[in-house]
Amino acid sequence: MPSRARARSYDPAKTRTAVTAQLRRVREAVEGLDEKGLAAPTRLGDWTVRELIAHLAMAVSSVSRLLERPAPPAREVTATGWATATAAHSAAIDTDTRALAADAAGTAGTDPGGLLEREAARFAETAAVAPGDRLLATRVGAMRLDDYLVTRCVELVVHADDLTAATGVPVPHDRQALATAARVLADALAAKAPGGSVEVRIPPFAVVQCVEGPRHTRGTPPNVVETDPLTWIRLATGRLAWAEALESARLTASGDRADLSAHLPVLG
Repeated sequence: MPSRARARSYDPAKTRTAVTAQLRRVREAVEGLDEKGLAAPTRLGDWTVRELIAHLAMAVSSVSRLLERPAPPAREVTATGWATATAAHSAAIDTDTRALAADAAGTAGTDPGGLLEREAARFAETAAVAPGDRLLATRVGAMRLDDYLVTRCVELVVHADDLTAATGVPVPHDRQALATAARVLADALAAKAPGGSVEVRIPPFAVVQCVEGPRHTRGTPPNVVETDPLTWIRLATGRLAWAEALESARLTASGDRADLSAHLPVLG
């Protein structure tokens, strides 16, 4: 469990590899989509699959774009802070996504798979050589490149699941990307609802304590929540309701303080 005094650390090389691997799996999943498939609805408001793919491309292309801009003077946000701050920028993200999707649709020869392939190549050229402590002027504040790449894992894992739900084509999750996403969102919950009265277990990737109240020190905690990584990610991002997860037995919660529904989602 990460210390309150020190943020969780992520292996930069593993993170970069995870971004590349998860993006490749998304690209493979969209290659066979026809116009009907691209026009299909998603669970993200009125976005179609085409706009969802554009958003995935934008999530990765932002790395190159930010590296081209001047570095801000000081770090302002960590990966955990990013998770709780993105909702405030949803309108701008929506506008940029729609613009990219429309531009790609109107450009001859720019199919969704090609768009993702192009961004994968740009990512390999830029992120692979840039120093991890390079500061980026992101929407939510100045972040280190290594931290920002952690957030790209979250974006790719979450939206790969959205793509699966929309198309019926399973998009496999890279293990390292899945682990990173689960850990970031667990730490974001602990930051949003600080305390030590509830232990949240997401085996095999994360354990955090949260929610104000009596702190557990030894033995079996009185308040325990446990679920698998993908169910946790869906809960943390609002794709799955707490009651639905409990009813399906994908989530167990024991103890008077174990209902976390008031603290979810953590990522808008």
